[in-house]
Amino acid sequence: MVSQPGERGFDAGKKINGRKRHLLVDTLGLILGCAVHHAGLQDRDGAKLLEPFLLRYGWLKAVFVDGGYAGRFLDWVATLPRHRKLTALVVKRIHAHRFVVLPKRWVVERTFAWLGNFRRLAKDYEVKTAHSEAMIYLAASALMLRRLAKSR
Repeated sequence: MVSQPGERGFDAGKKINGRKRHLLVDTLGLILGCAVHHAGLQDRDGAKLLEPFLLRYGWLKAVFVDGGYAGRFLDWVATLPRHRKLTALVVKRIHAHRFVVLPKRWVVERTFAWLGNFRRLAKDYEVKTAHSEAMIYLAASALMLRRLAKSR
């Protein structure tokens, strides 16, 4: 099999080859910002790529993250230069041996599932990470337009 060109990497902890996506979503699951990078970058460092969006939306009060972002990332969020303090809250796993819907964290997981319905995002055809981000925004726009058309 021929490997895809472009910026790719390997995360040995998650056993992921390719790219990672980080989304900043609101409580409805609508995308406020996204960042795509090679899989070799730590989640904590990759989430820092969302800084422009965290600074843009001054009404944000809290950001819910999973346990992979604990540590220095929480301190980094607390030092962001904003007029309103932003807190990062870690949503830990409740039970490790069975599936449990975690409060607040399921919202972003649902958004990833919605995006997975778009073949272009499921297969990751894009060469550049900027193109992959653009495809995420296009897919999110298509989702919103479809829902608006249904509501009329």
